[in-house]
Amino acid sequence: MSLAPDLTETVARARGDLRMGVPVVLRGPHGAALVLAAETLDAQRLADVQALGGTPVLAITARRAATLKARAYDGDLARVVLPPDARLSWVLAVADPADDLKTPMKGPLESDRGGDAGLHRLALTLVKSARLLPAAVLLDLSDGADFAARHGLTVLDAAAAAPHLVETSPMHPVVSARLPLSVSEAGRLHVFRPEDGAEEHYAVEIGQPRRDTPVLARLHSACFTGDLLGSLKCDCGPQLRGALAQMGAEGAGVLLYLNQEGRGIGLANKMRAYSLQDQGFDTVEANHRLGFEDDERDFRIGADLLRRMGFSSVRLMTNNPAKLAMMAQNGISVTERVPLRLGETDHNRAYLATKAAKSGHML
Repeated sequence: MSLAPDLTETVARARGDLRMGVPVVLRGPHGAALVLAAETLDAQRLADVQALGGTPVLAITARRAATLKARAYDGDLARVVLPPDARLSWVLAVADPADDLKTPMKGPLESDRGGDAGLHRLALTLVKSARLLPAAVLLDLSDGADFAARHGLTVLDAAAAAPHLVETSPMHPVVSARLPLSVSEAGRLHVFRPEDGAEEHYAVEIGQPRRDTPVLARLHSACFTGDLLGSLKCDCGPQLRGALAQMGAEGAGVLLYLNQEGRGIGLANKMRAYSLQDQGFDTVEANHRLGFEDDERDFRIGADLLRRMGFSSVRLMTNNPAKLAMMAQNGISVTERVPLRLGETDHNRAYLATKAAKSGHML
């Protein structure tokens, strides 16, 4: 019998540590590295890292590097060398684009180009999965296991953790209960929990949809500002209510409510993107300046939940071609695309135009 955490639990612990500002240690085939999330780094821990000797680097994505005119020698990321006198303000200025327009010159920035960047790549994947800014401070360690033991730090084996972080965590049903809704009294809410300790996801079932015919379905990504607050900057709230209303009118359907706020970057980063949009950048440009891709969501989760509920074919309510492609790639047949064109306002007209022009949305 073992009470020690397994790999899934250790990864979840590492995410929690990074969100709290606690370092973790990554071990790979070519060495080990101390990792700290730039967003939760404080001045004392930065000073402690610098006092260890060696040359700390700030790993940022190629998207962020392009904004800063930093060399991304590793293709998808850049390893920016911290100047010997770097303070917390310097790290945050490189990691966070909030003041890019106010202080556009961050450099010159020196990027590492030798050695292996595998641990840096994994560090960025890990901080992204923690819904933090995609930037991490790393320092090479001569003996990662011993260092972690002396300081009580979580250790992740890179070879084992890397594939784990890109796979979709298995979903398990937690509970379901009848939930009468304004659109249909025959509503039912299902709660699913992933093994990796991440956010739960929900399925709203209307009526008793048959499993042997295509079900009217929608994959709806959580939008706190639009769904709950009635934000005029997006069309999410009207799409959510419109989809449920159509399912209620037809008497059957399933809406998957996926907790992937802000296209998968989390609410805090979404608000950072909104601040950048107020500076004149469109939604895609804002994501890139933050260091994210256009869309970081994982629609495989939706396909997995549909299968677990017994559905194999859908009439998918969407304007997003990526959802159609992902369903097909994951064994869910899309027999019909049902357009969902609702919620255009003066505040979101440019946003919708960007989604159509840059993300291919069929609007």
